[in-house]
Amino acid sequence: MSTSVPFYRKYGRSYDRGYRYQSGSGYSVRTSAGTRTRGLDRSSQSRSDPLPKRANPSYLAVDRENQIIGYVVPVFRTSQEFAAGYSDESRLRNTATYMERRDMFTSGLEMERSEQISRKETMRESAQRISLNKTLYEHEEHFKRMNEDSLMHVPEFIIKPRSHTVWEKQCVRLHCTISGWPDPRVVWYKNNVAIDHLANAGKYKIESKYSVHSLEINKCDFEDTAQYRVSAMNVKGEVSAYASVVVKRFKGEVDEFLPAPRRTGVKDGPVSEYGITFQTNIVDNFGVSFGKEGETMSLGCTVIIYPALHHYQPEVQWYRDGVLLSPSKWNHMHWSGDRATLTLTHLNKEDEGLYTLRVTTKSGYKSYSAYVFVRDAEAEVEGAPGAPLDVCCLDANKDYIIVSWKQPAVDGGSSILGYFVDRCEVGTTHWIQCNDTPIKFARFPVTGLVEGRSYIFRVRAVNQSGMSRPSRVSEPVAAMDPADRARMRGNTAPWTGQIIVTEEEPAEGIVPGRPQELQVTEATKNYLVLSWKPPGEKGLEGVMYYVEKCVSGTDSWQRVNTEIPVKSPRFALFDLAEGNSYCFRVRCCNAAGVGEPSDPTEATTVGDKLDTPSAPSKVVPTRNTDTSVVVSWEASRDAKELVGYYIEASVVGSNIWEPCNNKPVNVTRFICHGLTTGEKYVFRVRAVNAAGLSPFSPESEPVEVKAAIASPAPPYGISVLECVRDSMVLGWKQPTFIGGADISGYFVDYREVVDGVEGKWQEANIRAVSERAYRVTDLKENKKYQFQVRAANIAGVGIPSLPSDTFLCEEWTIAVPGPPHDLQLREVRGNSMVLLWKSPVYQGRDPVNGFYVDMKEAEAPEEAWRGLNTKVTENSFFKVKNLKEQESYVFRVRAQNQAGVGKSSDISEPVQAVTKPGTKEILVDVDDDGVISLNFECANMTPDSKFVWSKNYEDMDDSSRLTMETKGNKSKVTFNSPGEEDIGIYSCLVTHTDGASSSYTISPEEMKRLLEISHDHKFPTIPLKSDLAVEMLEKGRVRFWLQAEKISANAKVDYVFNDNVMAQGEKYKMNFDKNTGVVELIMESLMPEDEGTFTFQMQDGKATNQSSLVLIGEVFKDLQKESEFQRKEWFRKQGPHFIEYLGYEVTPECCVVLKCKVGNIKKETSALWYKDGREIKADQNLGFTEGVLKLEIAQISKKDAGVYETVLKDERGQDTSKLNLTDQCFKDLMSEVFNYIANSSTPLKITSTDQGIRLYTFVSYYNDLLPVTWHYKDSAIAFSDRLKSGVVGDQLWLQISEPTEKDMGKYAIEFNSNDGKGGLRRTVELSGQAYEDALAEFKRLKAAAIAEKNRARVAGGLPDVVTIQEGKALNLTCNISGEPLPQVTWLKNDKELTSDEHCILRLESGKFASFTITAVSTADTGKYSILVKNKYGTESAEFTVSVFIPDEVAARKK
Repeated sequence: MSTSVPFYRKYGRSYDRGYRYQSGSGYSVRTSAGTRTRGLDRSSQSRSDPLPKRANPSYLAVDRENQIIGYVVPVFRTSQEFAAGYSDESRLRNTATYMERRDMFTSGLEMERSEQISRKETMRESAQRISLNKTLYEHEEHFKRMNEDSLMHVPEFIIKPRSHTVWEKQCVRLHCTISGWPDPRVVWYKNNVAIDHLANAGKYKIESKYSVHSLEINKCDFEDTAQYRVSAMNVKGEVSAYASVVVKRFKGEVDEFLPAPRRTGVKDGPVSEYGITFQTNIVDNFGVSFGKEGETMSLGCTVIIYPALHHYQPEVQWYRDGVLLSPSKWNHMHWSGDRATLTLTHLNKEDEGLYTLRVTTKSGYKSYSAYVFVRDAEAEVEGAPGAPLDVCCLDANKDYIIVSWKQPAVDGGSSILGYFVDRCEVGTTHWIQCNDTPIKFARFPVTGLVEGRSYIFRVRAVNQSGMSRPSRVSEPVAAMDPADRARMRGNTAPWTGQIIVTEEEPAEGIVPGRPQELQVTEATKNYLVLSWKPPGEKGLEGVMYYVEKCVSGTDSWQRVNTEIPVKSPRFALFDLAEGNSYCFRVRCCNAAGVGEPSDPTEATTVGDKLDTPSAPSKVVPTRNTDTSVVVSWEASRDAKELVGYYIEASVVGSNIWEPCNNKPVNVTRFICHGLTTGEKYVFRVRAVNAAGLSPFSPESEPVEVKAAIASPAPPYGISVLECVRDSMVLGWKQPTFIGGADISGYFVDYREVVDGVEGKWQEANIRAVSERAYRVTDLKENKKYQFQVRAANIAGVGIPSLPSDTFLCEEWTIAVPGPPHDLQLREVRGNSMVLLWKSPVYQGRDPVNGFYVDMKEAEAPEEAWRGLNTKVTENSFFKVKNLKEQESYVFRVRAQNQAGVGKSSDISEPVQAVTKPGTKEILVDVDDDGVISLNFECANMTPDSKFVWSKNYEDMDDSSRLTMETKGNKSKVTFNSPGEEDIGIYSCLVTHTDGASSSYTISPEEMKRLLEISHDHKFPTIPLKSDLAVEMLEKGRVRFWLQAEKISANAKVDYVFNDNVMAQGEKYKMNFDKNTGVVELIMESLMPEDEGTFTFQMQDGKATNQSSLVLIGEVFKDLQKESEFQRKEWFRKQGPHFIEYLGYEVTPECCVVLKCKVGNIKKETSALWYKDGREIKADQNLGFTEGVLKLEIAQISKKDAGVYETVLKDERGQDTSKLNLTDQCFKDLMSEVFNYIANSSTPLKITSTDQGIRLYTFVSYYNDLLPVTWHYKDSAIAFSDRLKSGVVGDQLWLQISEPTEKDMGKYAIEFNSNDGKGGLRRTVELSGQAYEDALAEFKRLKAAAIAEKNRARVAGGLPDVVTIQEGKALNLTCNISGEPLPQVTWLKNDKELTSDEHCILRLESGKFASFTITAVSTADTGKYSILVKNKYGTESAEFTVSVFIPDEVAARKK
């Protein structure tokens, strides 16, 4: 054998086996591989394979003969295992192995030959092993197919889906591995809703391959955040696994560089699926509520979720007594986005219980609970019990349904005799009573139902007074067996793997066997319930049953259901004799016959097997709140089927018991609400089960209703206020909960801290300190300490606070003052509050001379701090104003001295600016004795509350100036000797409340006002609405009167005249109306001796007043004359009289109407008119219907002036009224007439005539006495032949003859009045175009007038017709005129005539034209005319000549 060293050892290098393989030594490769993998364990591997440090292992798998048979997967080692491989022991083992291997390499050829032989054998064995494995697998698969039942198992998750958190628009894939036989069917759900990937193609992709199932969600968005469930089902069962997908959204939708959200620890709270931790707060809560049956009640809470997301919907759930409520006709639920509301539409006692609102977000949930009590509705019959409750159906089959209920808490004052059960078929409204006699047991089997139909039930209670209201109806239930009911829900086997086993075809002609396991399941004195199992044979026809009974001890069996067999294996028996014992058995029957009876039951005695429970005991009430008491008791012993307990309460001494709950509670502790604060109550309890109510427990000890007392919560906010060499002054804040009693003091503990190690706690004070600041002494300088504080009240010492921060005990040398401490907020209102604090303990180098107050919103950043006062305030209080309502604020205070402003105080607790309901303010009052007081009332007091008054927010030590008095919820501070010393701010704080406080500022001005009111009250006067006055009454009576503002029934009055008291009598009538405060004295008339001073002296308790009236001299005489006149007037008015004396009025038509108004007239009353003593005869009778007499004067003139008189008279007397219309009165009348005329005038107009220009106006009526003046250019016109004025009818005119340009200008007509004053003036402007047009028209008219004057005319003288006898002479003459002399032409029948002997035509003196026919004949008959003509015109006149022949002449001619 060669002992040469291999080349890879000569140079001390580490070559791996890969290198040797590359060099061509296949032997080395195989040997190395075989040695490494032999046995496949680390121990053998370590011993046989010395791996160098950087060796790359081979993964070839070889058998014992080093034949390569495959590859192996390396086993990864942990870091510890890797390090262990290089320990010293390992190095030694590797070295020994290496030596062994080195010797192996020397065997060379021998090993190679043996290796070839073994390789063949290994390959043969490997092939045989593979063949055997295949045979075993095929045999196993065949066995599975042949024995499926033995291999079936429920699905099982090998790998469950895991939750994912992804960003929006990314894809996510959930996958799992499931085993099961048969292969399960897999369904994916999103929030319990099956995912339909076909309906959402592109969004979801579901795959199932080789037992690996996956759900892929493409492009996730915000809505894909949900809980996903994968369900695997086969015939053996169903399993589910859950995974959550959270899709996170980048803030702002655009910031892609935000870091991924980090997971917070447990301390930070859970991480929501949105990457946001939601903060849920439930505010505006509903409290303990009370309702009555039949009413509607709404419970609501405002839910604030921060941050608020628009699309986010929390899960809002309502529970009653821990049971989730679902929407129904009784419960309506609403979510508005920020408010959850539950409406109980029709309250019943079933609705009583503890209601819980639970709001669940992705970050957790918040809940709030309060109890709802439901009282019984008013009974329809007085004294009737309350309605039963919780009606439900326990057992339902084809033959009967067992109805159960709970007994009411109120029995109406007498024991409940029993209950009636009513049924109603669903779909109808007809109720049928099921039992004829009342039953006491709270369960009853209802029979006589129609198979397959559904029913609802209700129950009524009855006592000696009458029937209760019906209970709330039960849920509908069908009269059928449970198996039939299940079969109706679904008679097919769905893909879920449900297997429906159907009965075999019935075998005809086979009598059924005996029923099995017959037993009595329920027994009362009213009924028994039997149950059994059908016979074991299958395939029988529809089996029914007969039930038989016999009295115990006999063998006389009697069939119970003789008419109709029972279809269900349960049956209820009625009408059994109470106290007797019975045995029962059952027979099966079908069409083939009746089978053998079952084995009989044991003897059963008819009666209630369930006894009423025993009375509870040891009822212990405990104080809870101002209106509630916690009642606990020991449960009833040996109570069976206990339903619960009823609790009743009674005010001590009243003996009136009221139920505290109307729904049984199944606990032994209950909080009774709705009690009166301060009253003492006793309680009793009774238990209830189906058999009835137990006796009442013994009464509890009395307990007063008020808040319970507990030890206070720990203080907090410990800070250092001052530090010297060996002591430190600590300050802290009052506990948030003081335990219902005043804090009596505090205890301080301290411990030394050395290098971070805390020592033992030591007591700093043995006696409690009342202030929230304490100096801890005996400390060591430059040592570190921690402190804790405990609060104490009468209930004991509370738990200590959390340890403070670690403080170093070293002397403060700073010049500025330390921090103020003990910040408190009072008088919180919607827009203001008062901040109080205490001065710093450490003053600094100089005394503190003022303070600065800072404020910010509670949620605002540190930069939002702002100062409230620019100048320092010397007070230790500050009123903050102009706050925003509903906003929360925090405050801090800084002290100042000469060196500067010191460190700020600790920040106050956040306080919301809101005025709480019931908040009162301090009222100032001055009573009737002039006593000034401040009064404060608190509506939310507790029994332990106290009123604490202070001045300028400091305790008032000087009790000599003030007297304090408290009665109930009112407190009063009375000023003993009010003065300048009492000026200041007075505040009142009520302890043990939610901060009820108020203040009132008495400034110097306010004190002055109060002192004035006090003086008025001490020396009161009766205020008067009116002083003493006098007035005239009818009949000339004189009334003296005054009126007081306010007067009592004890007031009295003295009537004084000239210092003499007047008494009631004929002359004086006195009256004092105390309701109105009117005092009066009435005298029938005034005599000369009544001249003097009248005084009314009043007194009302201490208040007095008087008022006087002086009637002397002319004042008295005038009053006396007025009295006499009124007296005469009264007598005058007893008969017909004038209400309004005679007067006049002018109508728009300028008529004067004399009229008077009369009264107290009759039909017999006459009215006569006179003028100047002469009676005026009226044209018609005077009417008195309107009570007005009238006399109309039309177109009045001077002749109408005179004295007018009207006389009214009848048998009762007469009255006269005169009106003097002479002299000035007539002038005044005419002035009024003239005014009407002037106002009726039309505007002044211009017209032209043939003589000149005329200005004119029209009036409605013209009177000759109307004074009119014409003006030209504002000067009166002097009339002449050229300027004239006149009146034509109702037209007034001014004529300007032959106008020239000098006549141009402004003209006016003025209507004057009789008093000489100017009146109405109408003007017109005669100039310009108006003048030109008028002048042209004048000239035209003038020329036309000349032509008209000089034109040829026939003046007259010619007749129209002339009838003349033949032979007579006819001579006609007419006058003619014209300048120049007109030409005359005569015509006959329109033909000109010439003068001849027969017809002579003449013109004499140019004026007379004659026409003469010497002897007329019939030929002269015709139409004649004369025509005159000159240069100015032509005119003609016509006449007709008719010639007749006398009769005689005519006869002769014939």
